[in-house]
Amino acid sequence: MILQKQFTDQELSQIIEEGAIYMCACPAQVAVQLRSLRELHRYQNTCEVDPGNDLRVHQAIAEATLRAHAVMEECMVQILDIEGWDRTTLKMPEGLRRRRDELIARDD
Repeated sequence: MILQKQFTDQELSQIIEEGAIYMCACPAQVAVQLRSLRELHRYQNTCEVDPGNDLRVHQAIAEATLRAHAVMEECMVQILDIEGWDRTTLKMPEGLRRRRDELIARDD
């Protein structure tokens, strides 16, 4: 089973980094979950080829992982669109950056 990806691993890393820098955790949390689902899918593919394993178990997990991954990628597309992220550079929009700066200024 092939995992379809709308975002590369590098793009997910960029979203996580932007979230960390600008204290906007929601897109970063979705990116972290996508990475975890990709790791689970890789693991299941490894288990499927082991002759001692019940293939049905690992196929069921891999199929569920494919569905979950597709749902979370669509969620990522939606939230990046809602928040106005630049899909080419994956930079957080200026408005969210300003909000972070205002929160920091209030805490000083």
